[in-house]
Amino acid sequence: MSEYFPITSPTMVFFTVLLIILFAPIVMSKLRIPHIIGMVLAGVIIGPYGFNILERDASFELFGRVGLLYIMFLAGIEMDLQGLKNDIRKIGIFSLASFLTPFIMMYLAGVHFLGYSSLASVILSCVMAANTLIAYPIVARFGLQKHTTTTISVGASMTSLLLALIVVTAVEGSILGGTGVAFWALFVAKFVLYCAAIQYFLRIATRWFLRSYSDSVMQYIFVLGMMFFSAAISEFIGIDGIFGAFFSGLVLNRFIPQVSPLMNRIEFIGNAIFIPYFLIGVGMLINIGLLFEPSSNPTSVGIILTVVTIVIVGTLGKAIAAYASCFAFRLPWQDGHLMFGLTSAHAAGGIAIVMIGMKLNIMGDDMLNGVVIMILFTCIISTIVTDYASRRIVITDDLRQRQDKNSDDEKILIPVKYPETCNTLVNLAAMMRNRDLNRGLIALNVVYDDDDAERNQMKGHKLLESVVSKAAESDIRVETQVRLATNIANGIKHAFKEFDCSEIIMGAHIHDNSRRAFWGEFAQSVFNGLSRQIIITRCTQPFSTLSAMRIAVPSRAEFEPGFYRWLERLSRMAHNIGCRIIFHGRVDSLNLIDQYISHRHPNVRAEYVSMPKWKGLIDLMENTTANEMLVVVTARKGTVSYKAALANLPEEMTEHYKGTNYMILFPDQFGPAPDTMTFAEAQHTEQLSAYHEFILWWRKQSRRIRKMVNG
Repeated sequence: MSEYFPITSPTMVFFTVLLIILFAPIVMSKLRIPHIIGMVLAGVIIGPYGFNILERDASFELFGRVGLLYIMFLAGIEMDLQGLKNDIRKIGIFSLASFLTPFIMMYLAGVHFLGYSSLASVILSCVMAANTLIAYPIVARFGLQKHTTTTISVGASMTSLLLALIVVTAVEGSILGGTGVAFWALFVAKFVLYCAAIQYFLRIATRWFLRSYSDSVMQYIFVLGMMFFSAAISEFIGIDGIFGAFFSGLVLNRFIPQVSPLMNRIEFIGNAIFIPYFLIGVGMLINIGLLFEPSSNPTSVGIILTVVTIVIVGTLGKAIAAYASCFAFRLPWQDGHLMFGLTSAHAAGGIAIVMIGMKLNIMGDDMLNGVVIMILFTCIISTIVTDYASRRIVITDDLRQRQDKNSDDEKILIPVKYPETCNTLVNLAAMMRNRDLNRGLIALNVVYDDDDAERNQMKGHKLLESVVSKAAESDIRVETQVRLATNIANGIKHAFKEFDCSEIIMGAHIHDNSRRAFWGEFAQSVFNGLSRQIIITRCTQPFSTLSAMRIAVPSRAEFEPGFYRWLERLSRMAHNIGCRIIFHGRVDSLNLIDQYISHRHPNVRAEYVSMPKWKGLIDLMENTTANEMLVVVTARKGTVSYKAALANLPEEMTEHYKGTNYMILFPDQFGPAPDTMTFAEAQHTEQLSAYHEFILWWRKQSRRIRKMVNG
């Protein structure tokens, strides 16, 4: 067998790794064991200390490092930034507890029980105080990335790691004679400058790139490049690249919505290749045989006792910190389980710290071997506890939300006409839909039933194929229909009724920006003929680059039956983008909006500005910047919140709004059924009445006469 193993052919090495990635989850599922443990155990079995099927060559060093950075990057990019700000006090308390408790306990055990020197005990304490988010993929699999407990745990993990690296740097500097006031002043200056520069550069570069290039491959490569750039600069200033990868994720968090195709690619490639490679590589470091070999150091207590002490003391320290913090924060016990599970694993970061200790000749092989074997046990403990806690939290949250799910009639219809607006409409629907319901979208293309119908139908099918492809990037199902009709508006209304839809998201007219053609050919007939929610939008830049959404709310909007529907959709959108949402309206309306968002979406960055009169809409239009989206909640004629000033909306938008990103929203309102048509109230109404047309013509002629007279 020594002729064939270890495998050296690159093709066979990669094939073997893919087999492990494929079958480890299958086997672990049969055994009811978290998949991550399967990856680590597979690495133990095939590694040089197992059956020696594979060597831990340069590919495992490279992909393993990428996998570790990828985990930290995902933790940053998926973190709830608003929750981070809201829970900063809890994160600070848990960070100190998670660092100091295992640090002190491990130091005392190292000095008084294991017989290590003070410096060696400090290094070992840093290993146990820091932790690796090796169980984070489990949290992601259960969709708990933005859960409050996850935010607290991830924040505490990174703070603990940073503190551990600072202590190790201090130990290294004390031995090499470099810890003075100048040393620490320079270190702090470099760290602050690094954070400021990376945040400034990444924000500008990312906003520009995502606006300029829409190619999916280029966007992914750019994001990956920014992650490695940040990690490399972090290592250059003396901090492990793990911190740089996490920090770049925090900066890019704002520009990559959770429901975007780009986010889907980032998660898919990381979970499919890089992260499993890292886990397998960690397993290949572990030598179980050392447990049965005598210690090379006669004064040492033995490898088994060393491992048992490190595992028990370090894990107990993390458990005390997690459950004490959980009790102090008055969180449910399953949240405490999750805090403990996420912060109790140790992996590559611990090995890196031990290697520094060995380079300084203050730690021996026994300690390295003990730490490496400890990694296996802490990974098993961490993944089992995290998997259990995640399941309990999901079950609890599901029971709370089941009533809301059963009563939600959400089914979104997207009429598409222009290829230029397809991506915008799909992305908007993806950000507004309820992901917990996991319902698909309805994409519709209506063509005139005339001599060119067959050719236009073929174009419609191709257009809908692009919609399906775009939605598939975000794992969203789409049902499509190309419909023949003698009237486009009627075709949309009939499809709306047949599919039993709840709302429509459609693009604004884009080929004629004149005032008369503001609504386009058929939009006005659609929203006048349906009493359900209709959103008409135009956005010329990626939603992720928007800095704020400004919502103009008319008086009495809270009395419309669709008030909470549009409020829910806009809140989801703001949450997924991560931008501010600023409501402009009367105080009584704003108070109800504040209550709803505080209860249902507490992490949304909502602001409220009083606008007593609807005339303030003009000032709002003029003050909305290019990176903001203007949302006007309007109303149909004859409804509760309708006012005569709304009839001037097209003219005001054309004259005063210079931006290119806007949304006009018609909420659910009491009105006739979609197919109701009477002589008293026809379905079709002209955008401008004859009287209004005459007034406009007269004003135009008057201005022309005045110019001639003055000229």
